[in-house]
Amino acid sequence: MLARVSCVLAALFWLAACGGTGSGLGSPPAPTPAPDVGSGALHGAGATFPAPFYQKAFDTYRHRYPNVTVAYDAVGSGTGIQRFTQQSVDFGASDVPLKPDEVAAAGGDQSLVEFPATVGVVAVAYNLPGFDNLKLDGPTVADIFLGKVKRWDDPEIKRLNPDVNLPARAFAVAHRSDGSGTTYAFTDYLSKVSDEWKTKVGSGKTVNWPAGSGANGNPGVAQLVQATQGGVGYVELAYVVQSGLQAALIRNRAGNFVQPTPAGGTAAAAALIGISPTNFSITDGDGTGVYPIATLSWVMLRRAQSDATKGRALVYMWHWMITDGQRFATDLLYAPLPTDAQNFGLVQLTKITAGDKPIIPYLAAG
Repeated sequence: MLARVSCVLAALFWLAACGGTGSGLGSPPAPTPAPDVGSGALHGAGATFPAPFYQKAFDTYRHRYPNVTVAYDAVGSGTGIQRFTQQSVDFGASDVPLKPDEVAAAGGDQSLVEFPATVGVVAVAYNLPGFDNLKLDGPTVADIFLGKVKRWDDPEIKRLNPDVNLPARAFAVAHRSDGSGTTYAFTDYLSKVSDEWKTKVGSGKTVNWPAGSGANGNPGVAQLVQATQGGVGYVELAYVVQSGLQAALIRNRAGNFVQPTPAGGTAAAAALIGISPTNFSITDGDGTGVYPIATLSWVMLRRAQSDATKGRALVYMWHWMITDGQRFATDLLYAPLPTDAQNFGLVQLTKITAGDKPIIPYLAAG
């Protein structure tokens, strides 16, 4: 049964025979033709969170298939959703799936598909030279961003770092000023670990921040933290490394202080059962190695493609991104998609049509 499923999947996604043989007994298998991946200049916009991974993978894909180019505008999840809704881009990207009103504005759930393309971790980045690997827990992080904990030598932080001579330096809190899926993941986490945060602020791509200064995009927040000793903010892990910032260890539900790593993000995503655009939160998950502030990052494509050649390019590019392209994730500090998330995305791609025919069709089992 498992072998049969593998054959069907191979036929389904690459339109090639699975385990076929030549015309004569004992003859070698017929060569599998390369897929027609289409052609065209694709354009997407959205989250800054996955941008380093996307840009590397898109460039790699262009070298593999020179007839397909991909331009990506890292403008934030909110703007990406707007451009997708306005149909000014071929795909949108957001670290949070569309809300029901956003789905309606974009034409309804029969007009689009959504699926995750990578897993990232949100680091609590800080700038405090000489004080690496500081430990924080969820309630303390919430109190910092609520403005209740104002200095690095506050008793809440000393309690978690008893052997560290913390400086009497004030926090310079940085947060996103634009609509952001990174903000959603971060505030979703804080809402799970702090009742006060949940009541006073809540979760969302935009919130009313009780403290701190805002900046646009993950790069903007990283720059704010980098500019001031004592700075603290939340950014995707790749931006911590790019900016030379420090990242706190965060206590997870199992009681372990965990560094933000791709492995911790994959562990968080793998724990999610029944992934869908309405079941997507992977923050504060169970498991000893889970990093608790992680998120799936999603893309949106329209089901009906008016240009069959370009539509084929779009579908096959994203097919590659969520399968073979995942190997480029770890080097850029993103976590590869777990198998369930990959399979969910592959099924969504079969729903995309050109001229009322699926670009990658379902095939009946033999």
